[in-house]
Amino acid sequence: MIEPLLLTTVRICTFDGDRLLTGASGFFFARDARLFLVTSRHVVIDTPSSHVPSRVEIEFHADPQNLAASSVLSIPLYRDGKAVWRQGADAGGDIDVAVVELDRSALPPTVPLCCFTPQHLQSSLNDVEVGTSVLVVGFPLGFHDTLHHLPVVRQAVIASSFGMRFQGQGYFLTDARTHRGLSGAPVVMRTTPNDTALPWTLLGVHSARLDIGNRDLELDESLGLNCAWYADILLTLTAGD
Repeated sequence: MIEPLLLTTVRICTFDGDRLLTGASGFFFARDARLFLVTSRHVVIDTPSSHVPSRVEIEFHADPQNLAASSVLSIPLYRDGKAVWRQGADAGGDIDVAVVELDRSALPPTVPLCCFTPQHLQSSLNDVEVGTSVLVVGFPLGFHDTLHHLPVVRQAVIASSFGMRFQGQGYFLTDARTHRGLSGAPVVMRTTPNDTALPWTLLGVHSARLDIGNRDLELDESLGLNCAWYADILLTLTAGD
């Protein structure tokens, strides 16, 4: 059997028309009857780097009995000139999380996907301690099990006070070895939620590595710290119209 956690996460490729731009990670989040793809906002738009894709593609399993069989779904990012994704902001500024609602009818009914739900969010931010072990599930540098189309996981620990907005921003820090391509990956903690079929708590959405501007590139190693935006923003981004 495949661990359900590995079926929550998909590889994302961004395109400008037919031109491949970047690779990233994303995961499924279900609320009531609605299904969403969650990733980092800078995956769908990053104005400072002139990254403005017109669509993304996700790869999903087409046959629950044969994980080697996959299909690709193309998702336009604009409709009638307007962005289809939702993004958020708070008192600290923009939040690097975006969601795109998916049309369930565009996916075969037999797709073996697993979804996080509001029940998988951490209910009390005071119950998670610094140093807690977590996993980051995704596609670092696009690396994955190309035969079975499954992500890999990186071990991490929470590196800042969980529940406290690091430097006033809506994220906490993790200590983990990460790479490009993990943007949008879920940061999860093992637990036993109401849905025991997916016994993980969704704590955050991995965004990027954190570094300091005055680091000597020859003498000082990278900090090895990363930003993960608190996952409770998903309650706002997936609220009904």
